Amino acid sequence: MYFGHAAEIWRDFPELVPGVTAAAGVTADAKVTDAVARYTEIAARRLVAGAESEFPEIQAWRRVFARMGLKPTQYRCASEALLRRLRKEGGLPAPHPLVELGNAISAAFATPVAVLDAAAIGGDLTVRYAAGDERYLTFAGETENPAAGEVIFADETGQAHARRWTNRQSGRSAVRDGTSEVLIVAEAVHAGASADMPGLLAAIGSELAAAWPDAKLAAPAILTAQAPRWPVPPSLP
Repeated sequence: MYFGHAAEIWRDFPELVPGVTAAAGVTADAKVTDAVARYTEIAARRLVAGAESEFPEIQAWRRVFARMGLKPTQYRCASEALLRRLRKEGGLPAPHPLVELGNAISAAFATPVAVLDAAAIGGDLTVRYAAGDERYLTFAGETENPAAGEVIFADETGQAHARRWTNRQSGRSAVRDGTSEVLIVAEAVHAGASADMPGLLAAIGSELAAAWPDAKLAAPAILTAQAPRWPVPPSLP
């Protein structure tokens, strides 16, 4: 199984800095309260100084969304949506310990972090432009077809695991209580992303190791246009 971005994505968005890792042996009974509180506090302190729309990381994603033909205030990247929720409601969604942790780290770094159940992905997963016949499963159980030209996470079976790039994940590969193997993808497009991504990946790795000490963790990687694909290690999914 490989994860990567199509050549057309690198061509059109050369500022992209993706980070990726994976883990096997994740369980739903891990305790992440303290870690989530630390990262949530980092995000909350930033929000005291200004709204999430003023963060350079968020502004950069808004520019990308505009270039994709999307209204940035109608369709927000995942990290902006989380920060907005934190500012308005004072907390973040917590459907599973790993998702809760990923959301908190995403908010702290103001960078989208996708956590996917690797067992639900059919073959290689590629961020690419949609052909228009891919199938996306909503969390409500409805099937949608992304419009041709929309940026999606697509596997080899034609399933779309995210729509509008970093806007919304699919219910098909959502992490649930029975999830064991996960693929984690972070994507940044702001100036300085190359310097920030190693710290984000290190945070994910250290917190995974602390919360799931028996899990197998893959060495993280930062992808580039010259090395755009990442092989999930054989000992993982």
